[in-house]
Amino acid sequence: MAKDYYQILGVGRNATKEEIKKAYKNLAKKYHPDLNKQEGSAEKFKELSEAAAVLADDEKRSQYDKHGTTADQFGQGFQGFDFSDFMRGSDFGFDFDSVFESFFGGGFRRGRGPSRGSDLRYDLEITLEEAYKGTAKNITIPRLEKCEKCNGLGAEKESDIVRCPDCNGSGVVRRTQRTPFGIIATTTTCRKCHGQGNYIKSPCQECNGNGVARKTRKIEIKIPAGAEQGTNLRIKGEGEAGEKGAETGDLYVIVHMKGHDVFERHGDDLYIKIDIPFSIVALGGEVEVPTLDGKAKLKIPSGTQSNTIFRMKGKGIPYLHGYGQGNENVEVVVEVPTKLSKKQKELLKEFEKESGRKGFFKRILE
Repeated sequence: MAKDYYQILGVGRNATKEEIKKAYKNLAKKYHPDLNKQEGSAEKFKELSEAAAVLADDEKRSQYDKHGTTADQFGQGFQGFDFSDFMRGSDFGFDFDSVFESFFGGGFRRGRGPSRGSDLRYDLEITLEEAYKGTAKNITIPRLEKCEKCNGLGAEKESDIVRCPDCNGSGVVRRTQRTPFGIIATTTTCRKCHGQGNYIKSPCQECNGNGVARKTRKIEIKIPAGAEQGTNLRIKGEGEAGEKGAETGDLYVIVHMKGHDVFERHGDDLYIKIDIPFSIVALGGEVEVPTLDGKAKLKIPSGTQSNTIFRMKGKGIPYLHGYGQGNENVEVVVEVPTKLSKKQKELLKEFEKESGRKGFFKRILE
């Protein structure tokens, strides 16, 4: 028969997480086996913890409300639940990590263990040409690396790492004291091994027992074609070394783009302005346009107006994720000559007379 977790905690089915937490705190104090020696209190405490672990977890609570699933079907609903965090702020005088380690088994103690190495960040500036083709850059970073002398153990030799004599390898020290309310058990992190359970008799002289040393390392970073402002490259395992053989952190390279004298970049497209003679826009013709690959021919139809934008397909930046590349957009601006020869002026006057239009050529001839 399915258990009614709401009834066990004495809360309604619409109870908030804070109400569930408050109800559990009150009942846990009443039935905790260190405080209540009556028969059945231990089983009641276990049942309360099971209910709280399910109802305080949004996913498990949803499943329970929908299907009435019991803790057995959850694979013991309180497994992996952080009761120390759940009970933070309580002044009961006992440590919930210790309670669940001894009461439900060793899986509930959260042993500290060696810490993973820190991730590192490096900001790298590249040019537009480098973003277009992709490039490789050598960078130099200071970081903590595994001590070469002790190979990250932190000890002169492996046999110098022994079980901590103060906590017998548990990482915690337990004490009990008699109070008017009964015997109170407290648990604290072992000061000798700092919660790791192991103790180094003879620390490595090179790294002082830390297992890591400060180094400066040169690393080659490959920047893919199509990288843009803010591209984040994760280089796995190139961060700082972890404590005593723990996992190494990662290096994150953040790409920044230098400005360009000729092109503007918008996403994967390039924009450029070029000046062309009015004879080309009047008669039509071809002009050479700079691209990131060199020069390209652009056809200008006769009658093209100033500030017209032409699209050169596939002449932009390669797509970072996928195939293909953006376009190059070319804005043509009619170049007005500042000096004309006598013959040029006569020809333009004749053209103006024939066309019956004034304005553009009038400005040139004045």
